[in-house]
Amino acid sequence: MPALCTTDRDPVAPQRCMNMIEASITTRPVRPRRSIVPLLGLVIVAAGLCVLRYAIDRSPEGEVGLSWPASEWASFRITAIMACLIVGAGLGIAGALMQSLLRNPLASPYLLGVSSGAGLGVMAAMAIAAAGGLASAATIDWSLPAMIGATGALFVVLALGRRNGWPDPITVLLAGVVVATICAGGMMLLQHMVPMDVRGRFLTWMMGSIPEIMSRTQLLIAGVAVLIGIGCSLYMGHWLNASLLGDDEAQSLGVPVGMMRLVLLVLAGMTTAVTVAIAGPIGFVGLIAPHVARRLVGPNHHVFLPASVLAGIIIVVGADVARQAIDLGTGRLPIGVLTILAGGPIFLWLLRREVHADAS
Repeated sequence: MPALCTTDRDPVAPQRCMNMIEASITTRPVRPRRSIVPLLGLVIVAAGLCVLRYAIDRSPEGEVGLSWPASEWASFRITAIMACLIVGAGLGIAGALMQSLLRNPLASPYLLGVSSGAGLGVMAAMAIAAAGGLASAATIDWSLPAMIGATGALFVVLALGRRNGWPDPITVLLAGVVVATICAGGMMLLQHMVPMDVRGRFLTWMMGSIPEIMSRTQLLIAGVAVLIGIGCSLYMGHWLNASLLGDDEAQSLGVPVGMMRLVLLVLAGMTTAVTVAIAGPIGFVGLIAPHVARRLVGPNHHVFLPASVLAGIIIVVGADVARQAIDLGTGRLPIGVLTILAGGPIFLWLLRREVHADAS
């Protein structure tokens, strides 16, 4: 640590050091106004895609066009847009937190076992419904069992991933992989036991979908949960900046590393659980959005976290717009399939760019 950042016999030194760290992060040799201009650009792109999603329309003959919807159809499109905003923002912030907390650029929100836990919850609920003769009911909402399964898996991972009473990045990662594998085995067992139509319904849920019919109460609760996660993450942004130096240096600056990691992992897991409960597992969004944001605005978490939220929104809304225009003869593609097919090559391209940048 530099001499100016020593904390001996100086009660205000930790705060001074924190300011110096954030100044060093935000004053790298980059283009002027690097942070503000990309953020405004992301806001404009996100707003434009939301308008496009509201106006895009497909005729019964399969022709795609732009038209302002009639009042009886407007609520369906507004619901879809709100769901896209919540899912994109939740996966964006969760992915950014996971990569920062675990110090792993390949970390994604689903490493906590949340997606597999949600899948096990839904599969168990479908098996129970099938046994009770309710599996064919179109009005069954699977978001509650998904939320229960995701939350249960999250807390099991956090309980197993502790070292000295606090979450340890490597232990959490390994616990997440093990819990996800166990949940996957449970899903396979239940799929073997249920009728074929239930298996098909579960596979459809696993592909991910943006709902167009959802109660305002559900949207409000999900939106508030994601906003709480974003707000708390931004509030701890200076701690996250200090943690870039390492645990020992951050602790010497007064950062409660263990508590910060626990709180933010819980927030990342809960926001991911909310998104999975709404739309099912949608891959690659939480992995790609932080990489895009980091390339645009840098590592300073005060701007990196909002940029990740906006990037996640753009990816989800853009994918939902694209799937309205794609029909392979079997109806609209599930959004999860589209994000994986498009996200994989994009991530490989970003990874290649970062490798070349580090080499140079």
